[in-house]
Amino acid sequence: MKELTRAEEQVMRYIWRIKSGFLKQIIEQFPEPKPAYTTVSTVIRVLVKKGFLAYRTFGKTHQYYPLVSRDKYFKYHFSTLVKNYFSNSPQRFVSFFTEKGNLDLTELEEMKIIIEEQIRKKRAQAS
Repeated sequence: MKELTRAEEQVMRYIWRIKSGFLKQIIEQFPEPKPAYTTVSTVIRVLVKKGFLAYRTFGKTHQYYPLVSRDKYFKYHFSTLVKNYFSNSPQRFVSFFTEKGNLDLTELEEMKIIIEEQIRKKRAQAS
């Protein structure tokens, strides 16, 4: 999967939010001051070329929709982060996150519960 620029990722977040839309609807998602129509159109063309978006044609307009889900992109982006900054070690990431993340005791306890639940699920699947 290709990496997205900040502008491309922003457009994708809006499209994921609305599921599909015409250029005008996508631009409406942006906060003020809204970017130029041509700017967003250019970013969308790049996203189509990269394989992140596709479109349906209605006359002279296109309705864009994502080909890559938000979850799939997040999983890729997260695994790249762990690979590049934590020597491909999820344990190093968790250690960094829990030590440097300024988490309070409640947040750490909630994370512990989530991890313990995943351990139970994995054990049940292995049985």
